[in-house]
Amino acid sequence: MCSSDLGTPLYARHQPAADAAVVALCREAGAVIVGKTVTTELAYFNPGPTHNPLALDHTPGGSSSGSAAAVADAMLPLALGTQTAGSIIRPAAYCGIVGFKPSYGRVPRTGLKGLSDSLDTIGGFARSVRDTALLGGVLAGDARLARCDASTAAPRIGWCRTPWWGSADADTQRTFADAQAVLAPQAAASADLALLPGFDTLVGLQKAVMAWEMARSLSPERLRHRDALSAKLVALVDEGLAINGALHAAHLAALAGWRARADALFDDCDVIVAPSTTGEAPAGLEATGDPLYCRAWTLLGLPCVHLPFARGAHGLPVGVQLVGRMGDDHRLLAIAHWAHERLRG
Repeated sequence: MCSSDLGTPLYARHQPAADAAVVALCREAGAVIVGKTVTTELAYFNPGPTHNPLALDHTPGGSSSGSAAAVADAMLPLALGTQTAGSIIRPAAYCGIVGFKPSYGRVPRTGLKGLSDSLDTIGGFARSVRDTALLGGVLAGDARLARCDASTAAPRIGWCRTPWWGSADADTQRTFADAQAVLAPQAAASADLALLPGFDTLVGLQKAVMAWEMARSLSPERLRHRDALSAKLVALVDEGLAINGALHAAHLAALAGWRARADALFDDCDVIVAPSTTGEAPAGLEATGDPLYCRAWTLLGLPCVHLPFARGAHGLPVGVQLVGRMGDDHRLLAIAHWAHERLRG
């Protein structure tokens, strides 16, 4: 859950009038709401006070830093988070837990402090795929998601190093190769994914859409309290304000076109395996890490699951990201359970 102050002193005494829809759904399902966790400043890159529980001098990631850290530290079994770029998958990877970003639009956002209407997605964290799927089933109102541990046929896997493979460090590249060595022999089919032409432009497109929409969504804060915002957030706001409406409309048209074509990625596979992060959680608490390997999948609106199963050179967690077909969240979670059992075994 996002913190009551949204990671900024501007909302230090803010008290919502009602639960967000996802919190109400969790209560209805019998969940005990323990409290609210820390987020970065207005869910962007400026960190809050949270440390990585596995290495206190390393970042837990963001923006859903407190949620991921609390689950990793066994303070609670489940927590909510949001993703606009990589704010679920990245902290899950850095804290060594399972993170689930549902398909765009699958989970209601009523009560969320929105940043980017085209990208914002609510999901969550747990220490197993089974628990994450239980939460996902409640949020999406679809019991199929919770049945992830039912018998699952061996999937067809598409291996995607992405156009940004050169940014992956040795830990990420080794972990990806280890996952391929374990899962490929047991899959129904296994092959390198053929990316659509122009896929390498998606990171830039995601950044532009996010910047334009965040600059407008945060208009009350930027117009009344600009001096109280961090330099990182002000820089993004200014970047977004420099994009005119006609260009943003063109970006949205490009986004719609990509989402319409994204189904073709699954012509020959049931799930895509890709890197989650460039490496282990970086040292220091001044930044939350790079969401590079999440941006394209978030832009496409596809459901994603992070699976932790390895350790990097500094003993911190590393894993892989599974990406599913739009709206096929239940199948993605079933395959994630199938894969995680084998990767951990």
